[in-house]
Amino acid sequence: MVRLTRAQQQERTRAAVLAAAREEFAERGFAEAKVDRIAERAELTRGAVYSNFPSKRALYLAVLVDLVEHTGTGKAPVSSPDPAEALGTFARVWLERLPLLGDTPTSGHLRLRSLAGVLDEPARSALAQVTRLESLLLASALESRAATRTRQVRLAELVLTLLTGSGHLADTAPGFGDPFDVARACERLAGIDLAEAWDPPHLPYVTPAQRCEDSWVPPAESPDEITGRRAGLDADGVIAVLGAGRLAAAEEVMRAAGQGDRVTVAVVTSAPAEIGRLVRLRISDLTGCLRRVFAPEDWPRLHLVFDEDARIASAIGAAADDDTEDAVRVRAGTIVARASGRGAGYAAAIAGDSATDSAADRSGGAGR
Repeated sequence: MVRLTRAQQQERTRAAVLAAAREEFAERGFAEAKVDRIAERAELTRGAVYSNFPSKRALYLAVLVDLVEHTGTGKAPVSSPDPAEALGTFARVWLERLPLLGDTPTSGHLRLRSLAGVLDEPARSALAQVTRLESLLLASALESRAATRTRQVRLAELVLTLLTGSGHLADTAPGFGDPFDVARACERLAGIDLAEAWDPPHLPYVTPAQRCEDSWVPPAESPDEITGRRAGLDADGVIAVLGAGRLAAAEEVMRAAGQGDRVTVAVVTSAPAEIGRLVRLRISDLTGCLRRVFAPEDWPRLHLVFDEDARIASAIGAAADDDTEDAVRVRAGTIVARASGRGAGYAAAIAGDSATDSAADRSGGAGR
């Protein structure tokens, strides 16, 4: 008889709980599902379930994350389509989650990654921020294909609004609407002039980064959620630690960074089991779609890490809270600038080799 290690046994228990929970949620939905029944399905105790997942909400989100991360994405295309075609293709990929004809309402919720009736107020606030980050990632890929390379965030927000609305209608009014019409509409949105600009009014008042010469000892490598490869925390560039309530600030650091700068955003939260899983769910879902539409050279140049154990936050001396906004600039194994508070990523990004550096000198400046 093969003797399992403690880690192997824990992983087996977790897998059994997830499988049982997926059956329970598919049959009864989130509201009517019971942890006791999930434990019974998994042939485990209620305590064994809670030792792996602290709440029913955390378990539901874990089921959705598992569903998304085990959905095959196929190979990335060799070359990316033009922005209009890219939006149509992205929409068709996204709409594959719509419930099928034989799905029950509750199983359709899972297929849709539905969060209706699931989130509490802190998670709802985090969802607004993570949606801003989703829009930035989609926009970054579109900008790489646009002829003028202008900012495309408002366009991405509009596309995601249309797709999310289609999902809600499919959830509450099955059979209404034609997904092919929605995909064609997304294509047409590429031609709308939304007067895109990036000029946040608070940036001129951001506290400058503090110059320093602190040793940089990067923690063990974490995967970049966009490329799936190592995040490269030992490379020169800017590292911003953003709480789940400050994810919109990712655009500030990305736009302000120089053309050759490596920009890494590490996401932290004080509630990793729920808000952390919510962020992972949405970003994994979005990046899975992007990889099927855009060639690797057009993927967002932002590197994204889920800092669930706060190793990166600790390494730069930041707290792992939802309101965290701290950043450093790293050069040759040394932290040469630090910033904290609102606009920290922007401040660290413009703290270049010279005190005369400014955001206007950088390719990601306010005109983008």
